[in-house]
Amino acid sequence: MKEYISLLKSHPVLLRLSTIQLISYFGAWFSNVAIYTLLLEMNVSAQIVAFVAMLHFLAGVIQAPISGVIIDRMSPKKLMLSLISIEVIATFCLIFITELSDLWLLYILIFLKMAAASFYFTTEMSLLPKILDGDKLQKANEIHSIIWSLSYTLGMAISGFVVYALGVKVAFILDASIFVVAFYLLFKLEILVTMHPVKEKFLSMMLDTFSYLSQTPKALYLIIVHAFVGLTAFDALVALMVDQYYASVIATSLALGLIHSARALGLVIGPIIFGKWITNKRIIFLFIGQGFAVWFWAYMMHDFYLSLIASVVVGLFTTTLWSYTYTLLQKNIDEKYYGRIVAYNDMMFLGSAAFTSYMIGFLATHDFSLEYIAVIMGFAFMVGGVYYAWVLKKEKLEEIS
Repeated sequence: MKEYISLLKSHPVLLRLSTIQLISYFGAWFSNVAIYTLLLEMNVSAQIVAFVAMLHFLAGVIQAPISGVIIDRMSPKKLMLSLISIEVIATFCLIFITELSDLWLLYILIFLKMAAASFYFTTEMSLLPKILDGDKLQKANEIHSIIWSLSYTLGMAISGFVVYALGVKVAFILDASIFVVAFYLLFKLEILVTMHPVKEKFLSMMLDTFSYLSQTPKALYLIIVHAFVGLTAFDALVALMVDQYYASVIATSLALGLIHSARALGLVIGPIIFGKWITNKRIIFLFIGQGFAVWFWAYMMHDFYLSLIASVVVGLFTTTLWSYTYTLLQKNIDEKYYGRIVAYNDMMFLGSAAFTSYMIGFLATHDFSLEYIAVIMGFAFMVGGVYYAWVLKKEKLEEIS
């Protein structure tokens, strides 16, 4: 933890960006509990719950081919300010969702909100390698993951109590206000990054990316490795668990908040445990550990209090898996392609998360138990470990440190 604090103190821009991350990610998860509580109060089907979860990721998939080119051509600060503005408007407009006939508006707003959030994330992750390198870049990615996890924990937990006490509309209004604070902090930040003149046309840059991937197969392999981490998109599964098993035990909003918070506790602790231990070869053990953790969760799923313990275990491996595989990709691509390759990486990751959310709903409506669905997801992480082992044998990957 001292290394993270030291890095933040020595890089004021990273410190301010991390503060903005904390605020904006808190806002993203703060409204999530309200959205799922609203859906469950409307008594929507499992398919609709899964579709909404899928929408949270689908927007990033669709825009990725364009967003990467824009990132490589546009000032990062101007772009990020525009994206936060969209998040403010889309979040505030959620207050107009009151009944089933408004679901179409909910879908549009979630799509816009998450498209902006995904675009912002990709822009920032393309910016970090331009201001940091080597071990510092890895630590910055770990800080990013810890902030995401901490925001997830606080956002879900506090939102659960706010929604329970004040209702979903108040939660949406507070959330929009949080994004306004993030906008102000970013507006005051000076980001000094050299923008190289781009003479290539928009379409040419898109096509050039595919050419680069074909000539640099390890970049494509690492994108696929990182996509396996997208299988941790458990939001739909948690919502269905609450509806099916815990509704008679605890209020919906509180159950959602506590389960997500328990998992996020594991997400925060994980990097502290594995941060110094992890290497290229040891990533395989994290994939296997993640698979066993999900199986353990499936076994404990019926009991709300035991599922909280299992949720912590599920979160332990995820943050390190995410940050290390992301840094590996950044380390093994050319700077010229940062924006575009990171965008395609996020597209694959979000596509994996969207597919996971869809399949949870599909299997749940076709008489698969939630426990069996979790077992399938755990097996998928084992497959991810086997695939990564194959990549290690086939390609020479630079160690991050």
